[in-house]
Amino acid sequence: MKYKILCIFSLLLFFAKSAFADNAIRVLMNESHSGSLPSAEAESIDRFTGKLFHNGHLYSGSLEVLKDKNGLYVIKNVPFEEYIEGVVASEIGLDWEIEALKAQAVISRTYAMFFKNRNAGNRFHITSSIRHQVYKGENRDPLIAYAVKATKGEVLTYKNMPIKAFFHATCVGKTEHPDEVWEESLPYLRSVECNGNNSPYDSWQRTFSKAEIAAALGTGSIKDLSIASYTATGRVKTVRIIAGGNRTGHSGREVKATDLRKLLGYKELPSTNFSLTIKGGDIIFAGKGYGHGVGLSQWGALEMARQGKKYREILSHYYPGTALKNSDALPYRDLASKMTP
Repeated sequence: MKYKILCIFSLLLFFAKSAFADNAIRVLMNESHSGSLPSAEAESIDRFTGKLFHNGHLYSGSLEVLKDKNGLYVIKNVPFEEYIEGVVASEIGLDWEIEALKAQAVISRTYAMFFKNRNAGNRFHITSSIRHQVYKGENRDPLIAYAVKATKGEVLTYKNMPIKAFFHATCVGKTEHPDEVWEESLPYLRSVECNGNNSPYDSWQRTFSKAEIAAALGTGSIKDLSIASYTATGRVKTVRIIAGGNRTGHSGREVKATDLRKLLGYKELPSTNFSLTIKGGDIIFAGKGYGHGVGLSQWGALEMARQGKKYREILSHYYPGTALKNSDALPYRDLASKMTP
């Protein structure tokens, strides 16, 4: 019996080590967060190394094409660190401070490793859209290449596991609690100072007609829209919609601000940190920041780097209680923790 248990343990250890050592990640090339994903019935119709033009985009490298009733899907098999370079190049502006680039490299690697482990048995590990993190292909910036190489293998961990390293473009005030966005509480994602400064989204204004909002919400018409509640960080939590009702009058309901933002478009409504006014048939949103507000603020990291902070200090600020470790050291501890009663 002891021999059998030892064999099972050895096999599990081998597979766990292989999962971490596998130097590639499978990326579903998906341009939109709302785009369809391959169904369980999707079939692989081709695997090759080369180039493919699909949906207006040219993909190159090691590719697999899937097909189901909804259409074709392209999965790109990318060397892991090359993928991290591509993500940093896609997520960050040109000529950013090197310490901010290093911080982004670590959290993009951590985020990718988290989902690679979670989706190890699936057709793909991660998508190339803001559904996960943006990947537009190869990096050509030597500074980004240096930042990735300088932090090679480094990931943020909590209890020896890669964390769910959420990040966003910028915020004003404090970062948001994850349970306010996804109803998910994570001990290393707390509300901290944003530190953002001089970003294009320090303040913004967007105007929607009542008809546009009604169409997005699927209501016949809108009589009134108001803020119903706020989160602890001062962002809008829910809005109150008074829609045109039937003969008995008007019907009202509350909608989560995160859902409203998704329906209107993430770029169109940059964040849930807003106030609103109604002017005739228009609803005017005046807000601050861009993104869900959870985890690292990219513009905040840039500002900290400009102030002379190193990437380890930046990461410690936005992910308190985490430890920076080399991914090669994780499989054994991870497996041991899972097998401990």
